[in-house]
Amino acid sequence: MRKRERRKTQIIQELRQEHALEKLLKHAGMARSTFYYHLKAGKNDKYETLREEIKSVYDFHKGRYGYRRINLDLRRKGYVINHKTVFRLMQELGISSLIRVKKYSSYRGSEGKIAANLLKQNFKADRPNLKWATDVTEFKVKDKKLYLSPVIDLFNGEVLSFTISEKPNFKQVMDMINKCSKQKKPGLILHSDQGWQYQMKQYQNTLKEKNITQSMSRKGNCLDNAIAENFFGTLKSELYYLNQYTSVEQLKRDITEYIQYYNYDRIRLNLKGMSPIQYRAHIEKSN
Repeated sequence: MRKRERRKTQIIQELRQEHALEKLLKHAGMARSTFYYHLKAGKNDKYETLREEIKSVYDFHKGRYGYRRINLDLRRKGYVINHKTVFRLMQELGISSLIRVKKYSSYRGSEGKIAANLLKQNFKADRPNLKWATDVTEFKVKDKKLYLSPVIDLFNGEVLSFTISEKPNFKQVMDMINKCSKQKKPGLILHSDQGWQYQMKQYQNTLKEKNITQSMSRKGNCLDNAIAENFFGTLKSELYYLNQYTSVEQLKRDITEYIQYYNYDRIRLNLKGMSPIQYRAHIEKSN
């Protein structure tokens, strides 16, 4: 109601030079006192529209964005605004990022035959399909468990493919790699930890058939696979820890929806304020 009255006030104010105020108020069904109240309120609060936009961005991202990402989103929409102002307005609105990053511990396999660590913590890639990372993480839903296995492109952090399974089986990993990789040009590296799945001959032979070179982290060094670790930490902080799941099927649906959101909508500060898909399209267009 108040939003509609504010809009009426704006229209009446625009038409006052051509029409008598009393006629405009009568036609709009608005009392003079109401008109002047909203006129004064509009002048006093120059950030009214911006507040609504901030709340809209915050709600769209389900409370996952803090003031820095909201500020970047607003700038992309044409607002010229300082991040300190966004921070202050968010405080006045009583909203803040719901995310509190928790320590992540990934699912580990058994020790066995391993590949060399080719990345050596060099996670930068200047083009797509140069360096990939993968891992498996575990979720608990009451007395059940769920396992997520993605492939992530280090160029832009995009999740190229993923599989979800109620058991950490070998089929899950093979399905994941077959979903995202036809035969590639030589030079692509796929990095993982020393999980048992990645030590299987069938897995290693499949990589060779697809011209993919295998790389593995050193034993017990989670920093060697920080890209996958960070993705799991982000997913769990922004989705899993914010909800109390009682259904494995619901968690499966939410993970699938989140990865779509992560690839297409969730902006990253290190990608010039773009999502992974937006950044890849931007680079491809500029080249």
